[in-house]
Amino acid sequence: MELEETPFNGLCVIRPKIFKDERGLFFESFNENKMSFFKGINFVQENQSVSSKHVLRGLHFQKPPFAQGKLIRVVKGSVLDVVVDLRKNEETFGQHFSICLTQDDHAMLWVPKGFAHGFISLEDDTTFLYKCSEYYHPDSEVTLLWNDPLLAIDWGVSDPLISSKDRVGKLLKELPDYF
Repeated sequence: MELEETPFNGLCVIRPKIFKDERGLFFESFNENKMSFFKGINFVQENQSVSSKHVLRGLHFQKPPFAQGKLIRVVKGSVLDVVVDLRKNEETFGQHFSICLTQDDHAMLWVPKGFAHGFISLEDDTTFLYKCSEYYHPDSEVTLLWNDPLLAIDWGVSDPLISSKDRVGKLLKELPDYF
């Protein structure tokens, strides 16, 4: 497995070693011994979603003490995955990071606690999978507005399909100091 650091403290891209032959392919999607930064992180829940093209989900996070770290990957299709740093003491506070995750490259993204997360599906029937370090806690869930002008995220689509919950997210400047 190859680990790619990002400009955001703790946020990293993981590229597994792919073994291909005439039968297909194989790769390890998780190995705690090879990813030492996962030591002490207990994944307690795994979620999967299937989305049509141009469905935007997010930007979501859970506030402490139920904040979640997420190990993200695409099983089928492709997404533009976006995270926003909500950690006030980091130089990257309020900035976002985006990456295209696809079924072909098998790359994964580790999103530590303190980030809002969202994605837009770039293909029909995109299957998205993520392991969480904390259980879903509805009362702790917060939605950051996907099109907050302060964030200036280019989702690549002018009119994505969005849930009613995500349409009424909070602006970054409205959020208390959670992290």
